[in-house]
Amino acid sequence: MRKNRARGGWFATILFTVISIFYVSPLFIVLINSFKKKAFISKEPFALPSEKTLVGFENYMNGIEKYGFLKAVGWTLFITVCSVVVILVCTSMCAWFITRVRSRLTQGIYLLCVFSMVVPFQMVMFTLSKTTDTLHLNTPWGLIIVYLGFGAGLAVFMFCGFVKSIPLEIEEAAMMDGCSPLRTFFSVVLPIMKPTYISVGILETMWIWNDFLLPYLTLDLEHYKTISIAIQYMQGSYGRVDMGAIMACLVMAIIPIIVFYLSCQKYIIKGVAAGAVKG
Repeated sequence: MRKNRARGGWFATILFTVISIFYVSPLFIVLINSFKKKAFISKEPFALPSEKTLVGFENYMNGIEKYGFLKAVGWTLFITVCSVVVILVCTSMCAWFITRVRSRLTQGIYLLCVFSMVVPFQMVMFTLSKTTDTLHLNTPWGLIIVYLGFGAGLAVFMFCGFVKSIPLEIEEAAMMDGCSPLRTFFSVVLPIMKPTYISVGILETMWIWNDFLLPYLTLDLEHYKTISIAIQYMQGSYGRVDMGAIMACLVMAIIPIIVFYLSCQKYIIKGVAAGAVKG
């Protein structure tokens, strides 16, 4: 039995190592091509840079200076940070209200939030584009509101599951000591919800940072571009594509979110497990 388990363990290790290599290989290919001349990226995409093909950081400088990549990073960072903060605060308060105030209204709000995760985005994308233009939400500040609407479903679902595990007596004791509902939430409930806050924050950050479709449909692209849109616009007219700058900008876009995920991944399972408690 022990030998069989050991063989099974080694087999699983080898299998998942091979799968991991397949998943990581595209990132490695993008990295090595970001240091090549444009002509050799299409001709020799899998070859390592050599003296003939190496251009150093020229592609990175072109992406920053020629295509305004840093401005796109600034807008992406602003939209991501503000959207995640708004989503966390609003949805956690909504989940607390839904869980503690049992009524048909709160149950209807909860069902709508859960239902929003099921509806395909393609069903609302054209209506969304028209609505944002009509309401003048085609700015980074308006996009934050749009992200709140689309990110609320998963966040409310996870926060509701966690709030059910919080003993009601803690909140009752705080209110008996004179705390208002808002003070009870921010002073008592919010610190307890930290694992789910971190988990939801990580998931929402990765989604918003890498998102292309929502900014493309809502933003005024003449004035505002996120990273994904800026990279897409590096494809010029008549089929001209600056592959070197695209590869370099992809690397610069990927590195921050990978570092963020690796530094926070240990909190994801903890937060998801905490939010999966049944009340």
